[in-house]
Amino acid sequence: MADQRRLALLIDGDNAQASLLGQMLAETSKYGVVTIRRVYGDWTMPEMKSWKQALHIYALQPVQQFRYTVGKNATDSAMIIDAMDVLYTAGVDGFCLVSSDSDYTRLATRIREKNQFVMGIGRQTTPRAFVNACDVFVYTENLQAEEASVASAPPDTSRAPVSTAAGAAPDETDTPLIQLFRTAFELSVQENGWASLSMMGNKLRQLDPGFDPRTYGHRQLLLLLQAHPELFDIKRTKKSGRTNIAVRLREDT
Repeated sequence: MADQRRLALLIDGDNAQASLLGQMLAETSKYGVVTIRRVYGDWTMPEMKSWKQALHIYALQPVQQFRYTVGKNATDSAMIIDAMDVLYTAGVDGFCLVSSDSDYTRLATRIREKNQFVMGIGRQTTPRAFVNACDVFVYTENLQAEEASVASAPPDTSRAPVSTAAGAAPDETDTPLIQLFRTAFELSVQENGWASLSMMGNKLRQLDPGFDPRTYGHRQLLLLLQAHPELFDIKRTKKSGRTNIAVRLREDT
């Protein structure tokens, strides 16, 4: 299945924004499970400072590449060489290449020639050749719009316990969790407008490996969702002696 692909996320740290890493991982998770996470750059340079905090938060592996010659991007070469090693030895099913540099066009083409999935993330100024060489390409300007939509939320509320009062309107402290729920639902929803509880749970874990209903005061995901009838409709159906639970995000949320 497409959402079970094992993906290698390779980031050109000289050519990408650390502030968008969360959005990049969420976008990549739509197409598989990110099993390899690497950021390439010269970590002795001050412009790589913004990546250092992200390394710990998102479990990224830094790859050092010194700039031996002014005007030459050694990071590109290191990332391309590593990508080929991963392609033939790591058992992945696809790649996400984060850069706006046309130098990765041939790499993307080569990966696709091996019948593997290729996703790209970069600015709208990315050369069309690189964009077209990928199966999917996401512009960072679109990710920035998503970041702006939650920028006003307090930074430490993503793990704040959610109020369990039935019918309570969501407030600002709920925003990070609501955004996570909404994204997981959109990735899980079927043509009938409902998403299975199990599928939504899988997507929540893909989007945030640290997600745990107990963080919000509930032992199970179902209990957490039931505590917010203003956000979700829940239905149960029986088939072959089994109870299936489906979830629907309310249209007014």
